[in-house]
This record gives sequence, structure tokens and C-alpha cells, in this order.
Amino acid sequence: MIYSTATIPVNPEGATPLSRAQVWQGLVLKARDARLFLPPGLCTRCEVVEDSASHIVRDATIGGTDLREIISFEPERKVTFFQATGPREGAIINELFEDEAGALQLRFYCYLGLRGKEPNGPEERAEQAQFDGDKGYKSALLSTLKRTRELLAEGKL
Repeated sequence: MIYSTATIPVNPEGATPLSRAQVWQGLVLKARDARLFLPPGLCTRCEVVEDSASHIVRDATIGGTDLREIISFEPERKVTFFQATGPREGAIINELFEDEAGALQLRFYCYLGLRGKEPNGPEERAEQAQFDGDKGYKSALLSTLKRTRELLAEGKL
């Protein structure tokens, strides 16, 4: 089982402040089209194939791997990516919350396994190390907020 988590402040000193609503808009855009947020060429296809008020289903190709995700929304609070097909099974969550001082935070956490691989085997341990490393999900959170600020500055948010 892979468990990883990272939390970052939404509005660190010196950054253009973002409201909860603006961060939420960015998270929804990311769910609908990951190509807008991931490094160029990493996501080559991202198509919403089902759309409802509470969730979407998207088919994507990320890192050369085809996958289907069911993505549920808890407005202005949480986006959950359920891995329906692809190499991983489980859930990836992006959550907005205020810390004890009232500062807005963005947290990533996941509970995942690798389909067809030995639990806690070498493949899962390597995936765990990748998620927890410098280029893992903490960097993804930082790039999500950076891209959200860019979209805001461009008037697209």
C-alpha cells in the first residue's frame, strides 16, 4: 500500500494571494484538463467522458499510460481522483482547509496500490519514494498553485 501526503500554504509570503474560490476553480480546471497543469508533454490526452454535478469521469494518457479516473467534487473543499483503470488502484485527494491560525492550506494525500504487483513489493516501494521525493506531489501542489496564479493573471480564472 502506498500512502503519501504533502501540505503547502496557499498564500506564502510574497505570492499573489489566492482566495479559496480561486484555488477551487484551479483544482476543477486541473481535474477537467490536466494538460493545463502538468509539464508539457506529460499528459497527451485528457477527455471528460461523463459529466454530472457531483463528479466527472475522464480518460487520460499521462506519462504514456492510459487511465480512467472518476473524479468527485466536494465544492471548495476536496477533489478526489479514484483510479478506475490504469496501473494504480485507490484514491488521490486534493483538499483545501484552514490551519489552526486560519491560513488556507492545500493538502495532497493518496492511498494507492499497484494493480498486479506484490503489496509493498519493489514496485510499490519505488512508487512510494517517487511520491515522497522532490519531484513528487509536493512539487505538483506548488505547480498547481503557480499555474492557478498564471491563469488568474491572464484573466482565465
